Amino acid sequence: MGHKWAREFLATLPQVRELLQTDAEAAFNGDPAALSKEEIIVAYPFIEAIAVQRLAHQLYLNEVLLIPRIMTEWAHARTGIDLHPGASIGSHFFIDHGTGTVVGETAQIGHHVKMYQGVGLVARSLAGGQQLRGQKRHPTIEDHVTLYAGATVVGGETVIGARSTIGANVFLMHSVPAHSLVVQEEVKMKVVNKGERQKSSFEFQI
Repeated sequence: MGHKWAREFLATLPQVRELLQTDAEAAFNGDPAALSKEEIIVAYPFIEAIAVQRLAHQLYLNEVLLIPRIMTEWAHARTGIDLHPGASIGSHFFIDHGTGTVVGETAQIGHHVKMYQGVGLVARSLAGGQQLRGQKRHPTIEDHVTLYAGATVVGGETVIGARSTIGANVFLMHSVPAHSLVVQEEVKMKVVNKGERQKSSFEFQI
């Protein structure tokens, strides 16, 4: 059985390499700070994380479960990017910066998807424990979607329609149609002089 798995895994390497080339292309085209594709390949932690995930995903599809999880947790520890080996991720994928990004086991991500740091594609609730095994728990992200820093998309039935943009710090628990723009309402901000604030606080205490 081990020899069969090894042969099947090695046969997928050309396909994985082609996908990784699209990821490097997406990163170069999407990041004006990138000097070259070579820089992205050797210096961007995202490439390390997605390379390990894509390899681990092939093993996961062949029901080799423990080794893929070890692989992606190793990449998680090195990069701060948590991509479960079960997640299905299309071509031209790019996570800018990446730290704190979480993609759950049953997430489905289309082609040309861009994320920023701290994005979470997570389950609605894990209170059911092992009873939830095998169920679709994480969101579906369609093609050409951008998710900005800190956005959290929740639930297995949640679908983000193609060419949508999810703004920073949005917490989304329901589907949105294609071409949607989802933004957080502006929070009221107050700017005061620190000295006056401290004086006011002192007078209140007296």
